Parts: sequence; structure tokens; C-alpha cells
Amino acid sequence: MPNTFSQIYIQVVFAVKGRECQIHHSWENQLYKYITGIVQNHNQKVIAINGMPDHIHCLIGMKPTCCLSDLVREIKKSSNVY
Repeated sequence: MPNTFSQIYIQVVFAVKGRECQIHHSWENQLYKYITGIVQNHNQKVIAINGMPDHIHCLIGMKPTCCLSDLVREIKKSSNVY
């Protein structure tokens, strides 16, 4: 069907290991930009991203052809500082 558009909206919550408060306010915006770049490199769209010192909420607009588990794995792997 021509001119058909589909998008799935997913909210993903990433918790810091042990739920420790390790996301410092001084660099959290850079972390959000970095995660946004990872999502964009997979041709998906970050609608909103925010969080607390122990977790991050990310609302992602995904194309139906994207595999959620692969995207989440890449975000977690690439944004891990340990």
C-alpha cells in the first residue's frame, strides 16, 4: 500500500547497576545526547529522554522493522562506563 506510515512508541527504562545514584547532574545531558545519537544511528527517533540519578527513561519512536532487543542491547553496551 503506497504512502503507508507505521511507527511504534516504546518507553524504555534503564536502571543503574544496583540502583546506585551514579548519574551525576554535571554530565547527564551529555549522556542523554550520547544515547540519542545511538538511537539515531539505528534510524530510530528519540521522542523524550530524562531520568534520575539511578535510572533513565527514554521514549523511542521505532519503525516496525527495528528489533527492540538489538537496539536496547546496543544502547546499554555503548553507554556503559564500566
